[in-house]
Amino acid sequence: MTIIYNFGIALYSLLINLVSPFNVKAKLLKKGRKEAIKTLKSVSIEGPVIWIHAASLGEFEQGRPIIEAVKKEHPLYKVVLTFFSPSGYEVRKNYNLADCVIYLPADTKLNAKRLIEAIKPEKAFFVKYEFWYHYLNALKKRNIPVYGVSMIFREQQSFFKWYGGWFRRMLDCFTKFYVQDEVSGNLLESIGVKNFSVAGDTRFDRVRDIAKASSEIDLVDRFVGQSNKVIVAGSTWGPDEDILFEYLHESGKDVKLVIAPHEIHENHIKQIEGKLKVPYFRYTKPAENVTECRVMIVDTMGMLSSVYKYGQIAYIGGGFGVGIHNTLEAATYSMPVFFGPNYKRFKEARDLIEVGGGFTFNKADQFVSQIEKLWIDEGYLKEASMKAGQYVNKMCGATRKIMEEVF
Repeated sequence: MTIIYNFGIALYSLLINLVSPFNVKAKLLKKGRKEAIKTLKSVSIEGPVIWIHAASLGEFEQGRPIIEAVKKEHPLYKVVLTFFSPSGYEVRKNYNLADCVIYLPADTKLNAKRLIEAIKPEKAFFVKYEFWYHYLNALKKRNIPVYGVSMIFREQQSFFKWYGGWFRRMLDCFTKFYVQDEVSGNLLESIGVKNFSVAGDTRFDRVRDIAKASSEIDLVDRFVGQSNKVIVAGSTWGPDEDILFEYLHESGKDVKLVIAPHEIHENHIKQIEGKLKVPYFRYTKPAENVTECRVMIVDTMGMLSSVYKYGQIAYIGGGFGVGIHNTLEAATYSMPVFFGPNYKRFKEARDLIEVGGGFTFNKADQFVSQIEKLWIDEGYLKEASMKAGQYVNKMCGATRKIMEEVF
């Protein structure tokens, strides 16, 4: 099986090289992997080192609370952060709490040896789904503790199949798994793995801290005014915007919308403006009297997590595409969350529906029916809001548990 695995890694690397002249992400990955060890050796890292590996941006947000806690409570530690994906590395390559940020070189025996000798980590943290055979074995060989952060396991994974012996060898390399839920723990236990703890998801700690530190935004405050029917829509795509605008055009004037699209390039913002039939303004181009407008388009980055607190209901985009975006940033403010049908891969979305703080729909008329019930019945809206907030608060604490046990 190791031979097949090595062949797969080599084949993937070859494909990256072949398509790199024509694909931006492949080009970045090829270049980043090539320069990773060189970059690491050029940085002066003195003192104990922890290595945190995240596949992409979402996994980084799960590893981030650990980094922040380490830097606050154990400032002598240095942090090396690695990414598999360009979508993670390119956004966070200048993350100020990491002493070095690089791509993870292809998982070969030689690369694993070179990287670990260069980092010399005292501890390693792999986030969520990351299982790399040679890196894990090299860490185990050197008796370096490896911790799984916010990990989640599913019955369909190879670890739990009759042919999964080789894959289970990777699990043996971990010192401890901090899993998100009881289901993951039960699966591990079913194959004899005992070194786990049901700690939850560190992202809950992250969104709670963001909410506590969120700043007041005067323009949003003036736009919302005294309205108690404000929808904040985050990370929206075209199909989401069509549903929202159709509802807005047919609803009463007391409903306002703050929309932060996933893509904020000029062409998309103009598409949004072309669809709107009510007064609106861009955040970067305020109207003379913003209180008379019904839509504010957030056409800048980094505001969404602070904007949610100005709404009564949140709409999370992506549910009519490959999958919904971050529901927790909204739910942490104790507000019900709406999203389209492609949510099933996301545990927190399923949980929010189950507890009564999340709502999903397939068609525009279903969205209208559900949201109107909330507007009409203040008690129902209050209950759904409370349940969303309670869910987030209940799930917090994973970071503290990991810190107390590992450090």
